[in-house]
Amino acid sequence: MDLHHQEVILALSKQHGPENLLVLLGSPDAESAQISAETVVLGDPTYAGALTEVQLGLDVYHILEKQIRSEIPEEVFEEQVGLMADVLDAEGIADMLSSIRSQKPA
Repeated sequence: MDLHHQEVILALSKQHGPENLLVLLGSPDAESAQISAETVVLGDPTYAGALTEVQLGLDVYHILEKQIRSEIPEEVFEEQVGLMADVLDAEGIADMLSSIRSQKPA
């Protein structure tokens, strides 16, 4: 997650409260999803951005997770995500994000 997006997420969290935000990722693999998820839940693991040592505890999901996909009309999902859903490791990504969500600070 780039430094600009970290600043935007921090500002939105302050403005609306972290309990009112949800981060939706579209990362192509579990490793990149992990870094982004850790950043918005536990703080920037690279210690480079505005979220360094800031545990926002935001809810974070991936577009391919079943609970998110089920909320999107099928024609919209096919148009916007389409074949990527067939070639990406949706289960691996979902498992990684579930692990990160389980570490969410109370």
